[in-house]
Amino acid sequence: MQSLRLSQMCIATSLGRGLDTHWEALRTGRSGLAPCVFEDVRLETHVGAIDGLDHLELPAGLRAYDCRNNRAAELALRQDGFDDAMASARERYGAARIGVFLGTSTSGILEAEHAYQARDASGRLPAQFRYSTTHNTHSLAAFVQKRFGLSGPSLVVSCACASTGKAFGNAARAMAAGLCDAAIVGGADTLCLTTLHGFASLQLVSPEPCRPCDGGRDGISIGEAAGFVLLERGDAPGAIRPGDIVFRGLGESNDAYHMSSPHPEGAGARLAIVRALQAAGLEAGDIDYVNLHATATLVGDKAEDHAVFDVFGGQTPASSTKGATGHTLGAAGIVEAIFSAQALQHQFMPGSVHLRARDAGFRSNVLGRGEARSMRRVMSNSFGFGGTNCSLILELAA
Repeated sequence: MQSLRLSQMCIATSLGRGLDTHWEALRTGRSGLAPCVFEDVRLETHVGAIDGLDHLELPAGLRAYDCRNNRAAELALRQDGFDDAMASARERYGAARIGVFLGTSTSGILEAEHAYQARDASGRLPAQFRYSTTHNTHSLAAFVQKRFGLSGPSLVVSCACASTGKAFGNAARAMAAGLCDAAIVGGADTLCLTTLHGFASLQLVSPEPCRPCDGGRDGISIGEAAGFVLLERGDAPGAIRPGDIVFRGLGESNDAYHMSSPHPEGAGARLAIVRALQAAGLEAGDIDYVNLHATATLVGDKAEDHAVFDVFGGQTPASSTKGATGHTLGAAGIVEAIFSAQALQHQFMPGSVHLRARDAGFRSNVLGRGEARSMRRVMSNSFGFGGTNCSLILELAA
């Protein structure tokens, strides 16, 4: 796979806004999870809600796209100089040569939930409800394209929790095929009634802040997030400089095992990990740190431990950052890719927030506390509901 440079990043989660805020939280082990007070939900659980979304306004001319998911995207895009980076990229490449490859699982479903609650006596939805620019999965890409005045290829992936991880693959393939020279990659997922009540009905949410990889873990904490990176080709002379973060490889697979549960021995996850290494031309020993998908479910964390140990053994450090942000569902891939990039930039491996005692049956090297350590390459895993798996490899250019 050709090397692609992550030339700009931006992010918003329950930890706050911007790269610096997030890195300080990861370095100190701060969590953004709090008891759920979202809408009229009365569940005994913690969530990772983004502060300020209820009153955020979209730019003039884009109000038709107003929904919680696009507001989260807008909040992230305002951070970390992303607007300036995109203006420069548009000048270099042209509007038609920048692609938009995003992921989401919830999209603007909250707006549809509100619309159904407001049906009239005959069952008609409110006239002001706009499906195409809110609930529709492609709403997110259309919003981002219009916001930056782009006309290149665009695509939204919706395959549960691997969505924004797999968006990297779509961008890489489009660039390899010559369809674009740069791409916005990322996405957003936000809180809604369907996910909160749905995961609760499956008995998968914890009443406490989630504890990935812990022996006493008892379920997930749902979070919301938005994050984006600008990917640029790295094949031109001087395009990649020492200290740049480079997207080196991606592996994808599907368990084909069960409609919701992962393969118990992590067979599909292992295949994605191995394919990522093959795509990058690397061996297991070349990976210095693994950002785990681990969400704090009993079966999922155990399956991933099987897969990671089978490939890396018990030496390669690994951790889950979901105790800090909650499980941000379709946004987990981009959030944790950004965290992995920051780990390389700062030469620091984040710990597993809320971990009290590692599951005694685990064999992989799960970190409780963060550690400063020399790193060149990291892997980030995203494994989705229904067995969709994705592993990314990022590298610090020397």
